[in-house]
Amino acid sequence: MAATVVRYLRSVGAATVAEPVEFLPRPDLRAVRDDERAPLDPALFRRVLGQFASGVTVITAEDPGGPTGFACQSFASLSLDPPLVAFMVARTSTTWPRIAQAGVFCVNILGAEQGSLCRGFAVSGADKFAGVAHRPAPATGSPLLDGVAAWVDCRVHAVHTGGDHLIVVGRVEGLGEGGEGVGPLLFHRGRFGQFTT
Repeated sequence: MAATVVRYLRSVGAATVAEPVEFLPRPDLRAVRDDERAPLDPALFRRVLGQFASGVTVITAEDPGGPTGFACQSFASLSLDPPLVAFMVARTSTTWPRIAQAGVFCVNILGAEQGSLCRGFAVSGADKFAGVAHRPAPATGSPLLDGVAAWVDCRVHAVHTGGDHLIVVGRVEGLGEGGEGVGPLLFHRGRFGQFTT
C-alpha cells in the first residue's frame, strides 16, 4: 500500500521525501485552571459519584527505597488485545513517582476481609508495609499481598493527564486469582461492604 501511495504522489508531482518536521512544544502538565471550572459543588460531585460501587485495590511496586503502594478504587480493565488495565492516581501523590520510577506495578484486588489493610495503604507518610505479608509478583517482582482476591502484574504502558489525576495504563504481564471463596471488598458511599449472593 505504501508503494501505491508513493507512486500516486509522484504522478501528481508531490514531494515523496518528507522535510524535517518541527514539533510544537509540549504543553505543561497542569490541572484545571480556576477559569475552566464548571459551577459545580465538590461535595455534591463526591456524593453523586459515591453512588457508584467499586472494587478496591492496592497498587504496589518495588523501587530502590523498598516496597511502596497506595489504595486505589479507580481501577478498570481496558483492553483484551493487547491486555491492558488502567488506574487513576492524584497528581499530588507522593507514592506515584516511586511507582513510575520502577516502571512496573502489581494491582492487588482486595478481598472482602481486607478493609483494615486498605485503610493502612490509604494514609500518607506511614510505613504501609509494616506487618503486611507479601511476596514478589512473578513477572515484575512488585509486592503481591497475601490474601487478595486477585492480582494483576503489569508494566507501565502509558500515562495520560486527566485534570487533577493521571491515567496510568498498564500492560498485563501476569495475573491470578486468590484463594477459593475469597470475595471482593467493595466501596460504596464512603464505606466498605461485601458482595453477597
